[in-house]
Amino acid sequence: MAATDIFDRLIQDHDKHRQLIKAIEATSGDSEERRSLYEQFRTDAKAHASAEEVTLYAILMGEIEMREYARHAAADHHEIDEAIIEVDETEIRSSGWLAKFKELKDTFLDHLKEEEETIFPDARKDLGEAKSVELRDAFNAIKPEEIERVEAGTDDKIAEKIG
Repeated sequence: MAATDIFDRLIQDHDKHRQLIKAIEATSGDSEERRSLYEQFRTDAKAHASAEEVTLYAILMGEIEMREYARHAAADHHEIDEAIIEVDETEIRSSGWLAKFKELKDTFLDHLKEEEETIFPDARKDLGEAKSVELRDAFNAIKPEEIERVEAGTDDKIAEKIG
């Protein structure tokens, strides 16, 4: 189903991320499958957060009643980015890798729940349909560029995007 607005589009990515997390948890040890799935998750989650910040959250920062949501989301993105770094720095064949990944998963899923249950419904009402569709198109244009930046290793820390 095609995303009708920014919120539907973001939830499409969230669903993809949840599937990747489940698939990663079903792997074991230092397998090519685990490495590949984790890299897909890492790349897409980081690109998603960055594109989300420069589209949706940049606009919400300008809305007085939505500003705190945007700041909180940026802080969550920073926390997720730090958790990704911890997973990246842990040897994938060690038992500690799965523990670090579980911490990342818990932080990540809590963030998605908060966005989907609190931030998105309020922001959808605040922004209206036309702006929500415009932001979907902007997100779709920006995300491939962000994927390239993550893959090239030139991505900045995502939380610094909207300061």
